[in-house]
Amino acid sequence: MILSKKIFIKLFVVLISVVFFRNFSFAQISTQQLGGSDINTITTAVPFLLISPDSRSGAMGDVGVAISPDANSIHWNPAKLVFIDPSNDVGFSMSYSPWLRALVNDINLAYLSGYKRIDRLSTIGASLRYFSLGNITFTDNFGTTIRDFKPNEFAFDVVYSRKLGDNFSAGLAARYVYSNLTGGTSVGGADTKPGQSAAADLSLYYTSNSFNLVDKPSTIAFGTNISNIGAKMSYTEAATRDFIPTNFRLGTTLNMELDEFNKFSFSIDANKLLVPTNPYYHPTNGDIVSGRNPDIGVASGIFGSFTDAPGNVFEDNGSYFVENGSVLKEELNEINLSFGAEFLYSELFALRAGYFHEHPTKGNRRFISFGAGIKYKVLELDLSYILALTQASPLANTIRFSIKLNIGSSGAKED
Repeated sequence: MILSKKIFIKLFVVLISVVFFRNFSFAQISTQQLGGSDINTITTAVPFLLISPDSRSGAMGDVGVAISPDANSIHWNPAKLVFIDPSNDVGFSMSYSPWLRALVNDINLAYLSGYKRIDRLSTIGASLRYFSLGNITFTDNFGTTIRDFKPNEFAFDVVYSRKLGDNFSAGLAARYVYSNLTGGTSVGGADTKPGQSAAADLSLYYTSNSFNLVDKPSTIAFGTNISNIGAKMSYTEAATRDFIPTNFRLGTTLNMELDEFNKFSFSIDANKLLVPTNPYYHPTNGDIVSGRNPDIGVASGIFGSFTDAPGNVFEDNGSYFVENGSVLKEELNEINLSFGAEFLYSELFALRAGYFHEHPTKGNRRFISFGAGIKYKVLELDLSYILALTQASPLANTIRFSIKLNIGSSGAKED
């Protein structure tokens, strides 16, 4: 199917309009939402899978599904890998971030990723994400030390990216997840074990041919990724198994060549967790008043996640009712928004900035981010910094470091 550049520009403008309309509506929705219901944050096991691992996207408000591809595309959108510059046959990226330093000083995230071009139509890759939660001390009911332990989690991915046309590609990732939070220590009289899961990502990517926008050569890209589609996880034999963070991400990027040396891009991402929202329970008998039972299967959780919010529940003389329209409002509040911009000079130096918004009833992560990157021959160094917009935010002053290495080829192999 061939689409004209006018259609692409229209799609880009429509997405921007929808995003800004929803952002403008926060002021109208939030007062009513906060006044009628409590905070209802969605929680899952292994949330470290959703942390932005690299400095480039971290500096751009956590956008990534449609920005130009690099080795970190394994996390954001595996389908992009095959569109990496053909002059780069092999590439690697290493990232490190001290995490939640406003709370503790020994949590960190490390990320290693790499890719290898097979031919002009296909690329493979792999990544390892390691999350260290520092040191904790287990004690008994009398405060006696049982043991010290360093909880940790990791995920290992293998991915395949394939072109389905000159401008379109698909990607598939397979993931093994391991989470050891207790080291087998008995907690509350129950024996514990490491949590384990297997998951997959399904992704698509489209980039247009070059067209002129305000007399500047431009392209527009669209990407989507459904990540962490996988089995529930449990840390004991008896406990209810928890969902892992299945997530739907959709975004677009407009790239523009300002002149021979200067390039600019603007990106928008929207993402939503595809797991059940906590229902509203009756305060006396525990029955579900609004929403749905979250003890369901993975597939039911994914498809039901678009309509299972409880909304604003009110009580009147022992009877409970849901405010009209509040279920849809809460579903919209579960969509996180990211905005990012990148200025690139002569393919050597980059300046980046971004904004991330999460609704106050769904976690209230709101921050501005910025950073820079520099390239010397095959080596790239990126740095990002988070400036939190909420008081006492644990994300305040978060710094990320990334190093990328791209190795040239003698030419991609033809079929």
